[in-house]
Amino acid sequence: MGNRLTQIATRTGDGGTTGLGNNQRVSKNSLRVHAMGDVDELNSNIGVLLCEPMPEDVREVLVEIQHQLFNLGGELSIPGFELLKAQAVAALDQALDHYNAQLPKLQEFILPAGNRAASQAHVCRTVARRAERAVVALGFEEAIHDAPRQYLNRLSDLMFVLARVLNRQDGGDDVYWKSERLQKGA
Repeated sequence: MGNRLTQIATRTGDGGTTGLGNNQRVSKNSLRVHAMGDVDELNSNIGVLLCEPMPEDVREVLVEIQHQLFNLGGELSIPGFELLKAQAVAALDQALDHYNAQLPKLQEFILPAGNRAASQAHVCRTVARRAERAVVALGFEEAIHDAPRQYLNRLSDLMFVLARVLNRQDGGDDVYWKSERLQKGA
């Protein structure tokens, strides 16, 4: 993995470029840098979510996700490098199965709302979707491995499920969309 940062304010990016982990310089507006930024933003939002009260098992899952997102960011920062493994995607599948089994089946759409933790999980879900779109766009321009795209796809699903879990942690529930069409019986 590339050089570790020993200095934060290097001023090398003042001209609109940034260094990748392989010492290559690219535009700060490149698809790769957008994808890296979206993954970093997602990881930061999960950090905010971790400030909220939650069941310890959910906390452990989220901390592991943060580590895997750092791997994903590292992989994106070095073209051709692989850090995120298929096992990380499988772990999300297992978590999805585990937490989904605890929830009632959805009968209606839900709003991204509820308690603070659930609402923040929904923010994480939407940022994960954006990060996934950025990785997909990058994949159309450059060769990348499958795991980053798959991981972000599963993670957005898991964040939706965890939002539902978090809404129930103190006896709460999801906030259901009030569809005018459905209320009229159309």
